[in-house]
Amino acid sequence: MLVNAFVARPFAVPSASMENTLRPGDRLVVNQLAYAFGGHVRRGEVVVFDGTGSFLPYAEETPAVRRFLSAVGLGSGNGSVYVKRVVGIGGDRVTCCGADGRLKVNGVPLDESAYLYPGDAPSAVRFDVVVPAGKLWVMGDHRSDSRDSRDHLGEPGGGFVPEKRVIGRADWVVFPIGRWTSLDRPVSFAAVEGMGGHGGQR
Repeated sequence: MLVNAFVARPFAVPSASMENTLRPGDRLVVNQLAYAFGGHVRRGEVVVFDGTGSFLPYAEETPAVRRFLSAVGLGSGNGSVYVKRVVGIGGDRVTCCGADGRLKVNGVPLDESAYLYPGDAPSAVRFDVVVPAGKLWVMGDHRSDSRDSRDHLGEPGGGFVPEKRVIGRADWVVFPIGRWTSLDRPVSFAAVEGMGGHGGQR
């Protein structure tokens, strides 16, 4: 119970929005200490977060007792927990899709071939956003089957997820056995390092 609550939390992938990186029914180990001691969310990481106030802008806060029971594995959540890939951190300008059809962070085109669902375009929706300090812009890897930051642009919060709502970083797929793998940060995001952003503010 203590491990579930404070260290590594199990999570079942509920939808196809992160295929082929994650598939429905995959069991993840979520590292809840990844950002606990001064660490901050990085572009490219897969995170699990509570969408209350962002993806669910009108949802009421889950009672503290229910949150605790869910955290230690003794209760179910309220359907407010999501898993997505972080594309932009606070201060980033994220755009898609111009004449070249590419997703860009601070003007740098991303090579998404390592994780984007085969046959999918980076986005069917055009957008040009600047991520506020302490917020994240997140997207699913299966773009044509993902409700993510793009779908909440006109709602309160603008589709940005507060860093403080991140439960942890998804580090491993542990079930089914044949899918056991680590969820490493794609090397393509290294091209954006040092190109702006201040994701450490909350």
